[in-house]
Amino acid sequence: MRVVPTAIPDVLVVEPRVFGDQRGFFFESWNRSALREAGLDADFVQDNHSRSARGVLRGLHYQIRHPQGKLVRVVAGEVFDVAVDLRRGSPTFGRHVAITLSAENRKMLWVPPGFAHGFCVTSESADFLYKTTDYWHQEHERTLLWSDPALGIAWPVDGAPLVAAKDAAGTPLATAELYD
Repeated sequence: MRVVPTAIPDVLVVEPRVFGDQRGFFFESWNRSALREAGLDADFVQDNHSRSARGVLRGLHYQIRHPQGKLVRVVAGEVFDVAVDLRRGSPTFGRHVAITLSAENRKMLWVPPGFAHGFCVTSESADFLYKTTDYWHQEHERTLLWSDPALGIAWPVDGAPLVAAKDAAGTPLATAELYD
């Protein structure tokens, strides 16, 4: 596996080594030893799978207590994936990393604890898988407003995306609960 830093050094792109021929392909989507050697040392406690249609935007979610690290990937379709730094003392506070994840490029993104995360579907549908380093705690879940101009995220959507009520009512960065 190859681990590539992004503009925010703690957010990493994981590019698996893919072995393919006329029969199909094979790759390791998680190898604790290989990723530990590359600087990603995480203990995962939960795997999640979501399916969404084109134009669906999920996020930007985070847990103010029990923060989750997430290793995210797409196994069918394509998404525009975003991680926003919410660590108050960080030199990259308020900045984001955005990347296209797809079944075709097989890239994964490591979103460390302390970040809000979200994605929008750019294909007909997408199956999105992610591992988390802590369990979901509804009482600690927060939503950063996906459309906050202060974030400067250029979401690739035509018109208004389809969002859940909690995502539509997200909190702008200026008044959001943050990590110390």
